Amino acid sequence: MDTVILIEAFHLHKTFGDTRAVNDLSLSVAAGEIYGLVGPDGAGKTTTIRMLCGALHPSEIGKGGTGPGAHPSIHIAGYDLLKHTEQARSQIGYLAQRFSLYEELTVLENLRFFAEVRGLSVSEWRPRCLDILSFVGLADFINRRAGFLSGGMRQKLGLAAALVHRPKVLLLDEPTTGVDPVTRQDFWQLIIRLVVEEGVAVLVSTPYMDEAVRCNRVGFMRKGDMLIEGSPDELRSRLDGRILELRGYPLAKLRSLVKADQDVEDVQMFGDRLHLRVREGMEKAVLRRLGREIQAQGGRVDLLRPIQPQLEDVFISLLEGQD
Repeated sequence: MDTVILIEAFHLHKTFGDTRAVNDLSLSVAAGEIYGLVGPDGAGKTTTIRMLCGALHPSEIGKGGTGPGAHPSIHIAGYDLLKHTEQARSQIGYLAQRFSLYEELTVLENLRFFAEVRGLSVSEWRPRCLDILSFVGLADFINRRAGFLSGGMRQKLGLAAALVHRPKVLLLDEPTTGVDPVTRQDFWQLIIRLVVEEGVAVLVSTPYMDEAVRCNRVGFMRKGDMLIEGSPDELRSRLDGRILELRGYPLAKLRSLVKADQDVEDVQMFGDRLHLRVREGMEKAVLRRLGREIQAQGGRVDLLRPIQPQLEDVFISLLEGQD
């Protein structure tokens, strides 16, 4: 079965005065795929999404100036966004970081507004709105005023508004920031159902690594550049055999002792444990000597073992490489 590419962008640049927010970025997302944009604040994730939905126009520049291959292009479900903007936008469902509701209107009235803005007729909007509210779990709250919704319910209504016109492409800008873990889980179950049942292409920016792992592919951005992209497994394999987990007491002292080891490149705290990134090929040597060295210095080792790398480990190593 042929892969259908629904989001395709090449050579995206965006400058604001002297600040280059996005620098020669290219990406593609297929039908039935979730693509995660990950990166620290100021990486360019939101600017990228706003260009993809037509809210911002790309800048006509290249890394070395204008020239062949430097001109931006964006295609959404086969439509050229820069030339046929309205046709392309009709294929997009967009949920911004701060979804704006009409607080004096009910859930159903809000959704009706967005449906009619998208051109749905009276005979179309009501059954579609009721279906989509049932899908996102708000069917029992259609008469509640939006101003009385919880943060998680607001985000679900935002998702419903983005889906009301049956888009082929869904652009989500940090959709779960500020909501509780249970709501985040519910929200992602909805996204996965959309991908499986309707074959939409989803591009989502997120600061959460547990969400990035749910994506089919992940792109890591920093200062406007796409540093690396691939499946979560592909990215984690970059550090295979180089991550150790250490538990013991006192943790602060252990961290200081471990950082002094010549074969330990980095130490990060993960709750009540440490993740050590060791030089390539030195895992066994560090394991043999580190426990003895810590105990000799008055520390206690409860557990020291090799573990599978996490995406946090990969991204921290990438950031250090850039620095």
